[in-house]
Amino acid sequence: MNTQQLYQTALNHHREGQLVHAETCYRQLLALQPGNAGALHLLGVLCHQTNRANDAIALITSAIKIEPRNTDYMNNYGLALKAIGQHEQAIDLYKKALQIAPKDLDLQTNLANTYQSLERYEEAASRYRRVLNANPHDVDVRQALCYALQKLGNQGQKSGNYLQAEACYEEAIKLNFKDAALYYNLGNAQRELGKSAEAANNYSKSLVLNPNDADTHNNLGNVLRELGRIEDAIKSYRAALSINPKLFHAKVHLVHQKQHICDWRDLEKDVLEIQAWVKSEPQAQISPFAFLAMPGTNAQEQLQCANNWLQNRYKDAIQYGKSLAFAHTKESHQKLRIGYLSGDFRLHPLVSLITEMIELHDRDFFEVYAYSYARDDKSAERKRLEQAFDHFTDISPLTQYDAAKRIHEDQIDILVDLTGFTQNSRTGIVALKPAAIHVSWLGFPGSMGAIEGSPLFDYLLTDAFITPKTQEGDYAERLAYLPDSYQPNDRKRPIGKTPSRTDYDLPEDAFVFCCFNQSFKILPDVFDVWMRILQAVPDSVLWLLECNATAKANLQAEAVNRGIEANRLVFAPRVPMADHLARHALADLFLDTLPYNAHTTTSDALWMCLPVLTCSGETFPSRVAASLLYAAGLPELVTQSLDDYESLAIRLAQDASLLESIRGKLQQPSESLPLFNTPVFTRNLEQNYQQMWQAYISE
Repeated sequence: MNTQQLYQTALNHHREGQLVHAETCYRQLLALQPGNAGALHLLGVLCHQTNRANDAIALITSAIKIEPRNTDYMNNYGLALKAIGQHEQAIDLYKKALQIAPKDLDLQTNLANTYQSLERYEEAASRYRRVLNANPHDVDVRQALCYALQKLGNQGQKSGNYLQAEACYEEAIKLNFKDAALYYNLGNAQRELGKSAEAANNYSKSLVLNPNDADTHNNLGNVLRELGRIEDAIKSYRAALSINPKLFHAKVHLVHQKQHICDWRDLEKDVLEIQAWVKSEPQAQISPFAFLAMPGTNAQEQLQCANNWLQNRYKDAIQYGKSLAFAHTKESHQKLRIGYLSGDFRLHPLVSLITEMIELHDRDFFEVYAYSYARDDKSAERKRLEQAFDHFTDISPLTQYDAAKRIHEDQIDILVDLTGFTQNSRTGIVALKPAAIHVSWLGFPGSMGAIEGSPLFDYLLTDAFITPKTQEGDYAERLAYLPDSYQPNDRKRPIGKTPSRTDYDLPEDAFVFCCFNQSFKILPDVFDVWMRILQAVPDSVLWLLECNATAKANLQAEAVNRGIEANRLVFAPRVPMADHLARHALADLFLDTLPYNAHTTTSDALWMCLPVLTCSGETFPSRVAASLLYAAGLPELVTQSLDDYESLAIRLAQDASLLESIRGKLQQPSESLPLFNTPVFTRNLEQNYQQMWQAYISE
C-alpha cells in the first residue's frame, strides 16, 4: 500500500469512527513520511477527539510549521488549546487565522465559542452575528447567540443598565420567540425603564408560554398597578398566590392594592399574617412602604421589615460597595457639597416642598447638586427646579455603578436621598457609598434599615415630635433633628382661580369635611369615625379625592352600610396642582387619616388656610401631620385618640367662631409660622449639614 492509499485508508477509518484503525494508519504513514502535514494534522485531530490534548497540540503545531497559512490546521489547533484551558492563546490564533480567511465561518464560530467560554458575551455576540449574517439558518449559532444575549441582558439588569438589558432581550426573542423567560426578563427591564405598557405586554406573552409561573403573574400585577388597572393587578396577584401561596411579596402587593380600592375584607387577618412573616420569614420580600400603611404595625416591626428588605434586595450591592471602597477625603472643600438624589424631580409633591429651599441654600457656604433619575416631564416645576440647583445631572440612563461613580467623581460631601423605599427607588446607588455621608429625608417616612448592625444611611432627618428621643431605638440611623418640623415648604407655588362649590358638586350651605389623602390611607376604623361625624352634623358632606372608580364605589357602599346616604360622599376629580390648591377654599375642615397621615397634603391644606384635624399615632407616618400642625401654631388640632378626634371634629363643625379663630391663625404672614418660614428652615437644615460634616471629620 503506497502512501496515498495509506492516507486514504486512514481518512476512511477516521470518517467511519474507527479511530484505533485510523490512528494506526496515520502513524504508519508518518513513519514513512514524517513531514506529511495532512497526516500530522488529522492525527492531532484524532488525539483531540480522544482527550489527548497535549498530543494534539504537538502534532498540529508540527503541521502548521509545514503549512503556516493553513486555516483548517489553525482552527483545530484553537480547539485543542481551548480544551486545555488556553483560551487567550486560542483567541489569538483564531484572530490570526481570520486575517488569512476572513470569511471562514467555522473560525468565526469557534472564536465566538471561545469568548463565550470566558463569559465575554459582548465579543461572542459580535462574532455570532457575523456568522448569522452569512448563514442565518445555522441553528447552533442562533442558540449560542441567544444565550450570549440573555447573559448580556442579565448583566445589564444586575448592573442597572436597563437599556442594555432591554436591547439584548429584544434581540434574543427574535432568535427564539418561544422562550417564556426572555419575555419575562424583557418585561422586568422595561418596567425599570418606566415602560409599563410594554412590560405588561411581554409578561402576558410569557404567561402564554408558561402560564404557571407565579413570579410572572406577580410582576404583571405590578405593572398593571402602575397603569392604574388596579382590579386587573389584583387578579394577577391572586393568580400568583394560587400557584405559590408562599410568594410573600405577591400577598403584600395584593393587600396594598385592596387598600387602594378600599376593599377591607380580611384586612385584619391579612395584616396579622404579614406581621408574622416580618418576624419569622426574613427572606420574605415585604415592601417596607406597603407595610407602613398597614393598620396595627409598630415602629419596631417597620424597622425589621426594612432590615429584611435590605438583606434580600441590597446585600450584594452593599458588598460590592465595600469592594469598591470609594475614597472620601476629610479635607473640606471651599463650599460643602450637598447632593440630592431622587426619582421625583418632576411634577410631584416632593417638588412642591423643596424647590424654594434649594433656591435659598446659602451659596457662600454650600454647592448644591441634583442627581435625577426621574423622567423629564417638561413641566414648569421641573424647569424651575433644574434652575435652582448649581448642577443638575440626569443619571437615569446610567447603571447603578456609573451613577455612584459620577457622584463620587463630583466629590459630594453629603448625599441626601429624597426617594427611599418608594416607587422608582434606586437605593442601590447609596449602597455603593459614593459620598462621605448619606442622609435619608422626606421620601420614605421611616427607617431605611441596616444589615448586620450597619445602617444603610448615616442619618435620618426628622424632628423631635415625629421621632422622640425615647424612640431612637426604632431607627437604624442616627437621628438629625430639625427644630420645628422636618418638612420644608415652597411659598411660591402657583395657585389657581378659586372655584365655586357648584363647580365641584358641593352643597352651598352645608359643612364640608374633606380628605384629599390617597385612598390606601383610608381604613375602616377611621371611616367609622367619619360616618359618625356625618351623622352628628346634619347635612354635612365628606369630600374625598377620587383615586379610582372602584374605591369610590366601595366607599359609597361602606357609607350606606353605616347608615349614611351615598350622596353625602362627594368625590373630587384630579386636576392640575394649582387648581387643586385653589379648591381647598371650598372645604371647612380637613379630616386626617391614621396610621398613615397626610404629609405634603397637610402642608397644602394649611398653606391654603384650611384647618387639618389629626390623630397622632406611635410611628413616623402617623405623627407627621401633628408635627406640621405644631409648626403651624395649631396644637389644638392634634388629638391622641380617635374618640377625641371624633368629638373635636363635631365641635368644630358646630362652633363656627371656634373654627374661624383657628383659620385666622393660618392667615397670619408666613414668616410668623415656622412651617412656612422657608428661609429659617433652610438655615436650620444647613446647620444640620455642617454638624454632620464636623462629626465626620472629627471621627
